[in-house]
Amino acid sequence: MSRKIDYVKDINDSKETWRLVVRIMDVWSVVNNKGIEHLEMVVMDSLGDRIQVLIRHDHLLKWKEVIKENMTCIINNGSVYNNDFQWKVCDHSKKFVFLGGTTMKAIELQNIPPKGYFFKDFGEILQGKCKTDRLEDIIGAISEINHIQSNTPGKKVVVSVVLKDLKGNCINCNLWEIYGSTFLAYYNDPKNNGAIVILLTHAMVKDGQVSNAWSGSKLLINEDIPEIQDFMSKLPTNEQKEKPTQSAKSLSNWSGGSQYSPVERCSSKAPNPEKAYECSCGQKVEQPIPRYKIEIYVSNGESKYRYVFWDSKCAAILGMTAEFMHNSMVENGEDDPMVYPDELEMLLNKKMTFRVKVQPTFSQASVWKLCDDEAFVKEIENDYIVEDNQSKTEYAKLVPNKENLETSAQTLSASGENDPESIILMTPAKDVVIADKGEEVDFEASDTTQLSGTKPSKKLKIEPSS
Repeated sequence: MSRKIDYVKDINDSKETWRLVVRIMDVWSVVNNKGIEHLEMVVMDSLGDRIQVLIRHDHLLKWKEVIKENMTCIINNGSVYNNDFQWKVCDHSKKFVFLGGTTMKAIELQNIPPKGYFFKDFGEILQGKCKTDRLEDIIGAISEINHIQSNTPGKKVVVSVVLKDLKGNCINCNLWEIYGSTFLAYYNDPKNNGAIVILLTHAMVKDGQVSNAWSGSKLLINEDIPEIQDFMSKLPTNEQKEKPTQSAKSLSNWSGGSQYSPVERCSSKAPNPEKAYECSCGQKVEQPIPRYKIEIYVSNGESKYRYVFWDSKCAAILGMTAEFMHNSMVENGEDDPMVYPDELEMLLNKKMTFRVKVQPTFSQASVWKLCDDEAFVKEIENDYIVEDNQSKTEYAKLVPNKENLETSAQTLSASGENDPESIILMTPAKDVVIADKGEEVDFEASDTTQLSGTKPSKKLKIEPSS
């Protein structure tokens, strides 16, 4: 007498003699930090219920070449444990683990639903209606490219894009390493025009945005599959023909007259700003994009140190991007990159609070956050308490007078290595960071006379006054 078929919804830890008739919906390899590999997969039965399956390292060779995505099969025997995966891909409270006595037989079955996707609604992501340990399937059209970080020493490839669903909801999506490189290869191919619809499986969701998982995610770009083609057909006709553009943030920053590739945030300096060239990163650049930085000497008493302001921080004060400022100069007939716009004078003689990263190698501090609100600056001056017997005035937080403040700019062929926008991107944050009362803010307590990079940061909370 043959064993009866068990259903996924009934799986529990009461026995190991389970007999499942399922379709393998997805399978992927996971390598831990010790280099040990195991397999994980998701199977679904005829009722549409799913469970996550683990094949441990000691059984890997037996099954790795046998298991194929989308195959239907009968699986006999396996242990059942609580689903304690760090990242879960289905709602079942248990996981199924292959044993030495587990058997599997491929068989053609028509009563099990075909491989499909379970897309997470963008509205729910924006409202925070997501489980923190759950991986989701995502589909959307790319409306804009926010940021491109190339593969340079100490940095990983990451592409930040804005995804839009058919309801008009938009979320940020970060594509790391091979996923980012795959997207760039497609985007930069001149044969690919029009809208770009991506399908990302097993996406991590956090703070209203998504990114690929380090293991298991699959990225499909304008693939000829029903889900993507159906999504594409529902886009407005004009959007179907428009290729997504790169935002000003991803295209340019001022940095002392240097010219850089418009395709990636590459730190290689253009050999000639007037001519097309092939960058050392392999990109063909027809028209280099200028990226500038602004250096300000901030003084407090007799102490003075160089702070580097990148484009987004300057925009917070000036109310305009560096690209806009540069283009305005060109329109007015000024094309000398070493001529500084009058608008930069707005940065002089300002009291500001900063959070900076000290970079001793370059004898400078890179500005990560700033606030020029007079009331907030005053509260910091009055309320910031330092340890031991050090006085408040030892900490460079403000510019007291115009005489000790000056601006300058230098050409840096490696300025991309110093730009905090190139290294802080797990979750693309807003560029303009203004601290409000009642908001918890980190400030780096850096002594201007010693400029020690080893001082611990101090966290303070400014409460609204009654």
